[in-house]
Amino acid sequence: MKDTGELRSDEGLRGELRALARRPLFLALLALAFVEALRLVLEPSLVNLLGVTLVGVVAFMFGRERDEVSGLEGSRSEAESFARILRGLARSVSPDAIVDAIVEELGTGTGADHVAVVRRRPETRNLEAILSPTRAGAPASRTTLPLRELEDPLSDQAGADLAVASVRGRRLTAVPIEPDPDGDPDLVPLGIARTRVASVDGVAAVAEADSAVATLPPRVRRAPQATSIREGADQRIANRIAERLRDSYGLRNLLAAPLRVNGRIEGAIVLSRRLDAAWPESANRFLEAAAVEASAALGRVYSLREAETRATTDALTGLPNRRYFDEYLGLLARRRRAEDRVGVLMIDIDRFKRLNDTFGHGVGDHVLRDVAQAIAGAVRDDDVPARFGGEEFAVLLKNPTPGVAIEVGERVRRSVAQLDLRRMGVPGVSVSVGVAVADESDEPLDAIIDRADQALYRAKRAGRDRVVAA
Repeated sequence: MKDTGELRSDEGLRGELRALARRPLFLALLALAFVEALRLVLEPSLVNLLGVTLVGVVAFMFGRERDEVSGLEGSRSEAESFARILRGLARSVSPDAIVDAIVEELGTGTGADHVAVVRRRPETRNLEAILSPTRAGAPASRTTLPLRELEDPLSDQAGADLAVASVRGRRLTAVPIEPDPDGDPDLVPLGIARTRVASVDGVAAVAEADSAVATLPPRVRRAPQATSIREGADQRIANRIAERLRDSYGLRNLLAAPLRVNGRIEGAIVLSRRLDAAWPESANRFLEAAAVEASAALGRVYSLREAETRATTDALTGLPNRRYFDEYLGLLARRRRAEDRVGVLMIDIDRFKRLNDTFGHGVGDHVLRDVAQAIAGAVRDDDVPARFGGEEFAVLLKNPTPGVAIEVGERVRRSVAQLDLRRMGVPGVSVSVGVAVADESDEPLDAIIDRADQALYRAKRAGRDRVVAA
């Protein structure tokens, strides 16, 4: 099966062959037109005039045919590019793969010099922007934007006036302006000329847009062809993201479409090119369709990840569950090196059944959540806490010495003992902790867990609220 590059080469070759096939016909028409025109000059007659007219009609029809064929080829090329995007998105199993699937085809199908995909990263508190040049071999660039860029610009202007300036009657961009020095709220300073405007939803809309843009001072004008503004908050957000990218990378002539995942705005796709001419309608159509499909693909990937997370996360405490802990141990066992040290803490809430019987299971659930948070806050960043089952927790310790393992266990015990549970009527709780560290680098992980479990039972028998090492 041919890859994408080979398919494009075949398409280009077929187009060149069609152009070569039409060239002799065009030359023949030129020669015939010259002969008929010469005959008409040398021997004016109705017959010769009719011959010139017929040649003109044929030339006109040939030109129309060529334009129609070019339009059909363009539409077919657009459809084929979009089909390749759909195939790539269908195979994508990660957000990065989705970006890779759309960048090249968007550049080819729209004539863009750069394609930027900006999306919220669920695991972070910011937006990631990946700017990819469409020329082969050029590296992509990554940057971050604040999460507030996903807020509607009209809802957070902080009192700033806005003027909407039109470029070539189609391209619109919102730019900040200074208030009118004469205090007339209906007048906007636009350089030498002033244009009376009307306010729409708190935004000043320029009435004579084309002439107004020509007189905008340099401090306001800032690449007025920046974005294509459509209706709706999502598009306003996409336009603002495009403006931020323009400021960061010095881009020109931008076209933006929002990414909407699972019912909310999550980012945007932004196209850039050096030409100042208006984007063709086919580029708008292609970008909007690609944004819709990319949004659906991201939604599918995010839903899959959320399902995987729910399957490996304890719903009550938010800690990894037993399934995750066992899978992590299996992965660690396969990748464990000779110099790696492994330790385990087994933790049990003391007299938890009595607490449940006394205060009720609702209070018991609150206690479990608070204890889980205390454990997670007491262990080291590289350690892996998990709810092992019921009121029992486990912590996998990475590269601990026996002394460090006991110290972490003591931190956990103290952290739980310091919990303030008086709001629930509970005077306090304690935990018993069993500690085990691998004696040998090849000691099985199951054996380490068993030793930590035995140490936990010894801590229980010794009076609870203590740490015992195996």
